Amino acid sequence: MRILSIPTLLLVSLSFTAPVSAAKDPEESAIDARQGEMQLRAFNTGPLVAMAKGDIPYDAEMAATLANNLKVLLSLDNGRAWMKGSSNEDYPGKTEALPAVWESGSEIGDRGEAYAQAVNELADVAGQGLDTMRPAVVNLGDACKACHDDYRED
Repeated sequence: MRILSIPTLLLVSLSFTAPVSAAKDPEESAIDARQGEMQLRAFNTGPLVAMAKGDIPYDAEMAATLANNLKVLLSLDNGRAWMKGSSNEDYPGKTEALPAVWESGSEIGDRGEAYAQAVNELADVAGQGLDTMRPAVVNLGDACKACHDDYRED
């Protein structure tokens, strides 16, 4: 009898949790996914920038790993995270993404390609020495800034 009660209890508990997660607003889920990806980017970029500035010692193995982590993030298809209707205008206080991301004529795709190119270039050189890595880190920062300047709330 006890064997039957555990699976039954599990099914009953799942029946309460599934509707809660299914009821989450899809746009809010997209915002959360976007922010999660940006946090991972920052988590991996931060030490690279610190090395380039001389704030922490250059570590070739760590630099290569971090740059390759950024490259792995590029391989994810996160298009759903950029759902129309998930801007800061639609969700004030929840996101900093400006409505311009989704406007006709937006250059967000070009900015994404520039970021991807910068990540790939960085991954190619990150472990080859600080002097070799530093310009690639600057290019990555420029790619991030270009997007944030036009498509992210100050």
